[in-house]
Amino acid sequence: MKIQQVTSPGGIQAWLVESHENPLIAMRFAFLGGANQDDKDKEGLSYFVSGMMDEGAGELDSMSFQEREQGLAMRMEFDAARDVMRGHVQTLTANRDEVFDLVRLALTKPRFDEDAVERVRAQILASLKFDENNPGTVASLAWDRTAFGDHPYGRPIKGTKESIAAITRDDLKDYVKRVYALDKLAISVVGDIDAETLGKALDHIFGDLPLNSVLAPVAEAAPPLGPTREIIEMDVPQSVAQFGHRGIARKDNDFIPAYMLNYILGGGGFSSRLMEEVREKRGLAYSVNSNLFPYKHGSVFVGNVATKNEAVGQSLEVIESELKRLAEQGPTEEELADAKSYLTGAYALRFESSASIANQLLWIQIEDLGIDYVNKRNALIEGVTLEDIKRVAKRLIDADHLITTIVGRPAQPVVVVPAGAPG
Repeated sequence: MKIQQVTSPGGIQAWLVESHENPLIAMRFAFLGGANQDDKDKEGLSYFVSGMMDEGAGELDSMSFQEREQGLAMRMEFDAARDVMRGHVQTLTANRDEVFDLVRLALTKPRFDEDAVERVRAQILASLKFDENNPGTVASLAWDRTAFGDHPYGRPIKGTKESIAAITRDDLKDYVKRVYALDKLAISVVGDIDAETLGKALDHIFGDLPLNSVLAPVAEAAPPLGPTREIIEMDVPQSVAQFGHRGIARKDNDFIPAYMLNYILGGGGFSSRLMEEVREKRGLAYSVNSNLFPYKHGSVFVGNVATKNEAVGQSLEVIESELKRLAEQGPTEEELADAKSYLTGAYALRFESSASIANQLLWIQIEDLGIDYVNKRNALIEGVTLEDIKRVAKRLIDADHLITTIVGRPAQPVVVVPAGAPG
């Protein structure tokens, strides 16, 4: 796979992988500054904007715009994440120019008509109502609030009923004006297009955007550590718990060993330690997992378990015991070898389609890993030693200082530890 860095006549850069076997083009782009740019009283603003991007632009109202999308057999979606606003576009080569023009209109001339705004607002409010009864979502939102407090990462990306109700058309327009700019833009394109044609298309699609964004500064989040344990009662037969604490940043030299450690602990599905100890040996839970989330301004290590109300306390005891054991002893040689084998062998599966390749290349740009990262990545995995991963296990895992949120009706014993309690 050859990755080209394309610079348009107007100076806009993108990564390109040409593939002319099928008449398809996949484009991914992102503006840095996603939900972290939502004001405290306008939580969910970026999410609201993402839902409005195909609701009319230029001379096309919402219905006309979406009919045009359907007629071109294209796909255009926007997604607000914590640190980025992402765009996804796919088109047939034959419809390329018309699709690119529609994307240009969406980015540079969104209408935000009142009827469309109210329709999308109603959809978001209905979704928030649904989320109120989803134990996993409630546990996750509560965990973020406890871990990050007043930091933007502590706010719900989708907002609240009150904040969504308060957002105006002017707020939506202001977000686009502040965030959609060339200085914080990353683009990847894969498919049936050459570098010269792409260069011209980049200027056409993005050339009318402002040169510079106007982003509010985002402070570094204080590393979240407990111990805290919060119970949110919900009348459901199965409780959901989320646990975790501070993590390791993506650009940290220890991130790759930490990533491999997480695979061994809870990121490896049925081969992970937590799945083996909690589900397979004891039958306490159907699912248990862990993840690393290296946000740009504060990374976290987070795990989840779903289990019967009467098994919550025991499940958390087993999880904490396994965390301590891994921190103290580290993984075995066999576990490290298995992790290397899977993580290197499965990497190619992330590049199975034009869309998946474009997505991988976009995240490599967002995380500033370098255009040669695809070729270096497996060597970085293979280079991790048992001593490396044992050292990182001691650095990352702190089972005595977990932040835990539980949603359901857990049976005792489940000790509630207030925020700020000593470890």
